[in-house]
Amino acid sequence: GKVLGKDLAMAEVPPAAAPPAEDADKEDEGADDVEAEAQVEFKPLIELPPEIVIKSGEEDEEVIFKMRTKMFRFNEPTKEWKERGTGDVRFLRHKENMKVRVLMRAEKTLRVRANHPLSANLELKPHAGSDRAFTYFTPDWSEDPETGAVEQSNELFAFRFANAENAGKFKEAFDKCKTAEVKDMPAIKQDAEDAEKAAESKEEKKEEA
Repeated sequence: GKVLGKDLAMAEVPPAAAPPAEDADKEDEGADDVEAEAQVEFKPLIELPPEIVIKSGEEDEEVIFKMRTKMFRFNEPTKEWKERGTGDVRFLRHKENMKVRVLMRAEKTLRVRANHPLSANLELKPHAGSDRAFTYFTPDWSEDPETGAVEQSNELFAFRFANAENAGKFKEAFDKCKTAEVKDMPAIKQDAEDAEKAAESKEEKKEEA
């Protein structure tokens, strides 16, 4: 009797049979369909904002002079010159009030390294007796090199150029803007660009040689 009971118990729980191959394929297809439907019906929970236009603060100004330079500032506590970056020093003239300011951004980070009015009382002097570098003292509104904060500070800046000719173009443009004689600036700007191109071409020929 015990054997029969055991056989009946086993008969009541038949082993699970593997589904036919066709049914397995259909189940897979069904899974694919579910995924496809989910992808079609999926909508992002967060809508992307419209494109943000970042303003540089230079929209109402025109560049009347630019020249590639390496810039330094004098650190008063340590009595040392600190490099602030390489890039274009530019003179920007406001389209309405016609005031000119000096703006220099480091070319890699675009951080503002000099930002101040080009006023008549600025005194440009040769730096350390060099014929390709000038220095002057000015109130300035650029980023603090340590904190990144923008607030007025009195700075002694130096700008070093590729050669004496480029430095001379900078001085000519600087002096013209100081006295508001800006009618010649387009020609001066073009001369400066030509001088830079000539210097670059000369360097390329040197490298090739």
